[in-house]
Amino acid sequence: MPRLVLASQSPARLATLKSAGVTPEVVVSGVDEDKVLADATERFGELDPADAVLVLAQAKAEEVASQLEDARDNADVVVVGCDSMLEFDGVVVGKPADAEVARERWRSMRGRKGVLHSGHWVVDLRDDDAGGTGGTLGSTSSTTVWFADIDDDEIDAYIATGEPLHVAGAFTIDGLGGPYIERIEGDHHGVVGLSLPLLRELLSELGVPWRSLRTS
Repeated sequence: MPRLVLASQSPARLATLKSAGVTPEVVVSGVDEDKVLADATERFGELDPADAVLVLAQAKAEEVASQLEDARDNADVVVVGCDSMLEFDGVVVGKPADAEVARERWRSMRGRKGVLHSGHWVVDLRDDDAGGTGGTLGSTSSTTVWFADIDDDEIDAYIATGEPLHVAGAFTIDGLGGPYIERIEGDHHGVVGLSLPLLRELLSELGVPWRSLRTS
């Protein structure tokens, strides 16, 4: 059975996989995101948000794959890396620097919509005997999110929980921010940070059926 390694420290991504019956190993990358994006921009020109998250997901997956390549027990490993950004008014919005930034962000987002982009990249480290392809590929999930038109008191109460400071776009859909998301167009799991349907498709292209990863 293939072993999935998640190159992310995100509790939400881990919980998403576990809820689908897959319990991955977690190996966090040491990627310098600013440098990766700067290098990619120098090579390819200005990146749109959908490409930026894909570049970062690839860097994270390949950095962890390089960590594991010399390990003696990696013969059946497949690595997945992810990254997420909110595109709002044509601008990329990551994690807010502090509570005031998160507050101002929510004041601008309320009653409006943005697009949450989540990049996914998969690296096949499996040996030939385990069906390995040596493949590496990825894609981006993009979901439109409509934010509720909440008042300042509601924003302040949400910021006070601390949750918005730790997530891309300063919101969650699967946590305390859920009540403030009116609707979405696209994949719910992509907003959480890992699109299960997209990951299934990428793994299928590498010859890894989703059912082979289920541990429950």
